[in-house]
Amino acid sequence: EVQLVESGGGLVQAGGSLRLSCAASGFTFDDYVISWFRQAPGKEREGVSCRSTSGLTIAYADSMKGRFTLSSDSAKNTVYLQVNGLKPEDTAVYYCNARTLGSFGRWLDYWGKGTQVTVSA
Repeated sequence: EVQLVESGGGLVQAGGSLRLSCAASGFTFDDYVISWFRQAPGKEREGVSCRSTSGLTIAYADSMKGRFTLSSDSAKNTVYLQVNGLKPEDTAVYYCNARTLGSFGRWLDYWGKGTQVTVSA
């Protein structure tokens, strides 16, 4: 069973930093694209960063470049998201996603339950 468990969220003051973790289990870690998304109150879920299969490439949404850093530890099946210079607008639930190509060319998506990040002004 594919499982993704996020952790590391919390309440921080503006300008602070957090490192979010996504612990994966139940699948071959390097065979999946692992991504971070976030969803702020009243807004649609948006992509933050993603790690390609085998971790060869890391990409960021244009608006996330600079303050967000994705890293991973394949030995621990864990992906991290370091966020620096937090702003109140970063307040959101941060989700981990694992994606792979399934039968008939369809993408299979798995989601964690998310971790809440709240940034106070």
